[in-house]
Amino acid sequence: MNKKRLIGRIDVKNEHVIKGIHLEGLRKVGNPNDFAKKYYDDGIDEIIFMDAVAAYYDRNSLSHIIEKACECIFVPITVGGGIRTIADIKNALNSGADKVAINTQAIHNPSFITEASRIFGSQCIVASIVAKKVMDNSWEAYIENGREPTGKNVVEWAQELQKLGAGEIMLTSLDHEGTKRGFEVNLYQAVINKINIPIIASGGMGTTNDAINLLNNANVDAVAVASVLHYNLESISTIKKEIKVNNIKIRI
Repeated sequence: MNKKRLIGRIDVKNEHVIKGIHLEGLRKVGNPNDFAKKYYDDGIDEIIFMDAVAAYYDRNSLSHIIEKACECIFVPITVGGGIRTIADIKNALNSGADKVAINTQAIHNPSFITEASRIFGSQCIVASIVAKKVMDNSWEAYIENGREPTGKNVVEWAQELQKLGAGEIMLTSLDHEGTKRGFEVNLYQAVINKINIPIIASGGMGTTNDAINLLNNANVDAVAVASVLHYNLESISTIKKEIKVNNIKIRI
């Protein structure tokens, strides 16, 4: 069994780290490079930078932040938000990112995932899904940073993304995002039962027990954390130690 990963998720708006609830009501909480360096020093396994306003401008504007981060951070970096062309991916990778996360453009043009995976390798392509519950055991995929419904069933869309060539899926619960009330475990269970590529769970962690509950009940490959780190509610070392104490293999 591969060891689980702990990933720091940093959403950025106009040079500032922002955090909200359900991807709305965003407020500034700090500097993205300061946060990234702290998380790296504390032992994070990977970092995801998401451009929260890329949908407004049809482009990702994090290149300079990634370039600066790569001067002192030596863990895999994923960049997402506004990745719409092969040139966008090249720009992100040339800035120092290891992977890109793609959501909106995958919905508009599914063959983009196949083309990107062929050119850069599937290990470089993270398909991002923002899921909103519509009824018991049924979720709809949303785009434009969680503002626009797509009509696509999340489980079916995850299966399609795997077939298209995505190497990994970052699955965010829109209902739990920013609430700190725990992960939507049944969402991850439903998707894991249908695909075999790695899944990053994002949205809802309030305490280490939330991560332990998720990992004990849904075999996700990584847990993305934001609020609990941004607000110093939990430390990376403590999260990892407590997960390990519960007999879950995690990178230390």
